[in-house]
Amino acid sequence: MKLLPDLLNDSLDDVFNNTFFVNAKDEMKTDIHEDGNMYILSMELPGFKKENIHLILQKGYLTIEAIKEENIDEQDTNENIIRQERFHGTCKRSFYVGEYLEESDIHANLDNGELIISFPKKIEKKVQESRFIPIE
Repeated sequence: MKLLPDLLNDSLDDVFNNTFFVNAKDEMKTDIHEDGNMYILSMELPGFKKENIHLILQKGYLTIEAIKEENIDEQDTNENIIRQERFHGTCKRSFYVGEYLEESDIHANLDNGELIISFPKKIEKKVQESRFIPIE
């Protein structure tokens, strides 16, 4: 026989293990690896559409936001609603990629529920050799 605190914990586990409460790290499983002078970030986003995934570069952080909306409607032959469920959720993760990157340095592709993002490890800014500066 379970004690009341155990029963309460079990029921709370059922609630918070629901898909609505899933942590972004669990929903957006990510692998990062190096390939020469590039970083490749592979993120699992099954069921997400390309138009509902947004990449934002701000102050050295790359943020990936994925939005999912689902509507399930089931009706009987008399057009009475038997079941109607709605889900709207947003997952978001941020990665520090460095303040040297610009939007044009980052390339992204969605293929079979996998978002692949590539960007250079570091872009060396060319420092000019000494230049003569005239005095006015």
